[in-house]
Order: sequence, then C-alpha cells, then structure tokens
Amino acid sequence: MNMVQTKYETQSVKVETVLAWAKSGEIAIPEIQRPFVWNTTQVRNLLDSLFRGYPVGYLIIWQNPDVRLKDGSRSTGRKILIDGQQRVTALMAAILGHEVVNKDYSPIRIRVAFDPTADFDDPQSRVFEVTNPAIERDAVWIADVSELFGPNFNQYRYVQSYCARNINADPETIHNAVTRLKGMMYNLIGVIYLSDALDIETVAEIFVRVNSSGVELSQADFAMSKIAVNHTHDGPTLRKAIDYFCRLAIVPGEYRTIERNDRDFARTPYFAAMRWLREEREDLYDPSYSDMLRVIFGAKFGRGRLADFVALLSGRNFLTKQYEEPILEDTFRRLGEGIMDFANETHFKQFIMIIKSAGYIAPFMISSTMSLNFAYILYLRLRAKGVPPADIERHVRRWFVLSLLTGRYSGSPESTINEDIQQIDGVGIESFVETNVRGSLSDAFWEFLLPKAMETSNVNSPYFDAYRAAQVKHNDLGFLSADITVRDLLENASEVHHVFPRDILKRAGYSRSVYNQIANYVVTQSEINRQISNKPPATYFREIWEQVNGGARRYGNIADPDQLRANLAMHCIPDGVENMAVEDYPAFLAARRALMAQKIKAYFASL
Repeated sequence: MNMVQTKYETQSVKVETVLAWAKSGEIAIPEIQRPFVWNTTQVRNLLDSLFRGYPVGYLIIWQNPDVRLKDGSRSTGRKILIDGQQRVTALMAAILGHEVVNKDYSPIRIRVAFDPTADFDDPQSRVFEVTNPAIERDAVWIADVSELFGPNFNQYRYVQSYCARNINADPETIHNAVTRLKGMMYNLIGVIYLSDALDIETVAEIFVRVNSSGVELSQADFAMSKIAVNHTHDGPTLRKAIDYFCRLAIVPGEYRTIERNDRDFARTPYFAAMRWLREEREDLYDPSYSDMLRVIFGAKFGRGRLADFVALLSGRNFLTKQYEEPILEDTFRRLGEGIMDFANETHFKQFIMIIKSAGYIAPFMISSTMSLNFAYILYLRLRAKGVPPADIERHVRRWFVLSLLTGRYSGSPESTINEDIQQIDGVGIESFVETNVRGSLSDAFWEFLLPKAMETSNVNSPYFDAYRAAQVKHNDLGFLSADITVRDLLENASEVHHVFPRDILKRAGYSRSVYNQIANYVVTQSEINRQISNKPPATYFREIWEQVNGGARRYGNIADPDQLRANLAMHCIPDGVENMAVEDYPAFLAARRALMAQKIKAYFASL
C-alpha cells in the first residue's frame, strides 16, 4: 500500500503558549510583512474575538531543519511563523505591552482598553476600545489591558483600587470580569505545523490554500524569513539592510527616520554603504527585496533559483542532503558581501549609467524587471572577474537589449538565469553573447520576425521601447521638432501622436487594436500634436511641405526641406505619406514597421 507522506500536523495551543514561544525566541517572527501593518482597530477586534471565544484563524509554522554543527552535534531548528505574524505581534503588543514598529520605522505602543462593567453576553457591547484621551479620563475603563498580564499583577489589590475609583462598582462583578479577561491566555489557537522536509514550493502552496486572504508568498518572502530568524549569523541586520535599501531607493527622505529610530542598525557598515541614497532621485531601477535577493544570489552564488537560496539559508548540503553549520556560515557571509556589493554607490550608479547609455532613460521604457536584474548580475560578476570597464559596459548593454527584444526572461526566468550564468562561466562572456546574437538576432529576425511582432497596439511592448531607445541613442529630434529631442520629450512626459489621426481611422471602421498600432505612433511636442489634431496626413503633410518652402509655420520650427526629410527619416515615416488616404493605412503600417525594425537593427549594432 502506498502511504501519502504527512506534510503537516495540526494542534490547538493556548494563547499563553504562543506568547511564551515568541518571548523566548522559540518561534521566530520573520517579518515577511514589514513593518506591522494592522491598525489599532484590528488589534482591538482580535482581543474581542478571543475574549468571546470566537475562532481567530490558524497559525502556520514551518519547522526549520536541525543543522549539523562543526563538532558533529545538532542545533535545534527554530519555528518559523509563516502565517499569523500580525496576530502574534498584535497579541504581544496588546497583552504583553511590547512596542511595534510602524510604517515610519518608529517604535510605538498600541494600548487597548477594557470595560469590566460591560454586558459580555451582548455581542454588540463595547468590551474593548482603542485607548484614547477620553477613555483615559473615564474611570470605568481599564485603559491598558497589558497591566493585568504583568508578572507582578495582584488581582485582589487591583479590584480594590478599581472599586475605590468607581464607588458604584460591584467588587465581585469586577473580579469576575478581570478573571475572564486573564482567562483569554488559556483560549486555544489552531496551529498547522509544516514538516521541515517540505520544499519551498510545497510550503508556498499550502500557505495559499489555507490562508483565507489569498496573499501568495513568494520564494523571496521565504528567503527573507530564513534570513530574519537567524540571529547567530546576524540575520536580522542583513534582513534590515535589504529592506531599508529598497525602501530608501523609493523614499530617500526616510533615511533620517531610520537613522533616528533604528540606531543600532545606523551604526552598521550596511547603513553607511547606503548613505548615498539620502540625495538620490534616480528612479530607473527601484528594486524590490525580491529583485535585490535575485541579484545577490545570481552575482555572489552563481545561481538563479531562489528555492536553492532558501535551502542554503538553512545550511543544506545539496550532495549529502544534510544541513550543516559550515554551509550556513558561508551562505550568510556571502549574503553580507552581496548586500554590500549591490548597495555600493559606484556599482549601482555605474550600472544605471550603462542602462541609460543604451537609450533606456525612463522606467516606463523597461518592460522586464527580470532583464534589469540579470543585467546587474552580469555587471557585478564581470566586475568581480576583473573584466575591463569598457568591455563590461558593452556586454551589459548588448545583453540587456537582446534579453528585452527576445523576451528571454519572461518564461522560466529562474531556470534561464541559472543556465546563462553557467554558460558565461563555461565559455566566457564574449563567446556567450556573440553566439546568442547570431542565434536570436539573425537576418530573419530583423526582416520578418520583428516586423511581425510589432503588429501590436501595446504601447509598453519591448519593441516600441527598443525603438524609442534607438531614437534616444541616436539623439533624434521629436517628430517635426527643430530643436527638442526625443530624449527631452521622454524625460518630460511627452505625448504620443497618431500619424494617421485616431478619429479618422475610427470613422473609417478601424478597431481600437488597429488604429492604436505602435507603428502609428510618433513622439512629439504637445503643441505640435494639438496643431495636427484630426487632420488627415495628406492635409497636414502638405501644409508642412508648404512651411519648409517659405510658407507659414504651423508645426514647430522646421523651415528647411532637407531638415524635414531628415526628421521624417528619424521617425521612420515612409516616403509618399503625404499622398496616402485612409485606405492606404494598412500599407503605411507595414512599411513603417519594416523601417522601425531596421532602425532597431542599426541601433543594436551600435551598442
């Protein structure tokens, strides 16, 4: 008989047991959701549910595997709280009086008040409230329930004191109410224990199926949890370094807040390494902690699967299938080095400069964050190998654009990253890039596959992004502009103009997906766009030619025929557009797609 392997077991444990685990460090709260995100009303409602004996959901605990130490003994793995962090943190805050860290990284106290005179049998009665100044002045309320759970609490004296403040209160009623409140510690919470033998994918699947909120945890979440719970190897500091860097990249102004509220971390070399973010306003690459982990793992460990990173963060030896302290120690050492490499000002700014030198100057032009992540992996690995800077720039530029054009990291990115790193290490970067250029960007790609792929109305397609990057790289002027470049327009929220105006095409019966084709778009100044308005190409192009031959200036400042021809070539406008009617629109699209593809080809060759 085939027996199904037990993946979990369930128990019911007392609230006091869960809090004892948290206080002693036996259960580790990994701060997957950082920082504490519940509001005070949710904390109050949790206490109210426990008090009334309502269910409060399951906690999901993943047992960390035991690790073999250098002397051959084993360390007992801690319990990692995969789901239920907010509930446990709320209980520690309200019952034990612990501080929590809010979204501003400031430690705060959450106080919940209790009314011992309330009608506990009425589900609508106000038994608990979030403490406020009015409640503090009202002697009926016990303003902070954590006072009743302290180690030196004397219930008899407390009831006497309460009744002295409330002369109409019945001592027996108050005594029974306090007893019932403190009895919450013996109420039961369901706990699902996941086996330490489970792989990360199975743990993630169980989480999704059990968690009623449906919030899916990623492999990066599990990696962060493994990092955060390892105090022996300074995991909490490393987790903060990753979290803080990603937050400061988006909100530089929080540097002072972190410095003020987390003084211990502010003294670490990691905080010193990210000091430059205080004044940083560049938003081309604002990595999430998932992005940062992927880059560090790829650059420092030469691997792409974050599930492998989770295993290494547990000390797993992939050959012996055992968990060993030397591997754990080495993994955390390299993680720390990787954080410093990633956060290094010179590294980060040089990498951004390389991406911008390829013409990708705005975040909306980059359709694949995974391509950006791998480009940074490549930069850091080539730098570590001592490759000359000029060669690093060339290889990173070309590979980044190739990966976007071919959608290389859109399918199974982790496996592809893994294979690419191995190939680069095996044959060398020069051979690797050139082989893939010949295989992926052949003549057939430029002449047939790319024009066909550009039959899209998706303005965020990688092909339109590459076309605009080519215009930036070649320093093209805006459509019908004499002085303002495409770069200027993209950096300042340019408008996209339809060469064949949308309303004309709609009236002719063309669908949205057809009249919004990317081959019908040009980047232009808003005033030129407004001047063209809904005029047919035959009309406004005739007026433009009149303009460059001494006529009135209606569209920008181009006043020379050769200058106009050059501008139209920059924007891949096919010859004879001034003679095209609405029925010629499909032919216009086909001709312009071919020209745009050739422009991108020339651009790639220039990288």
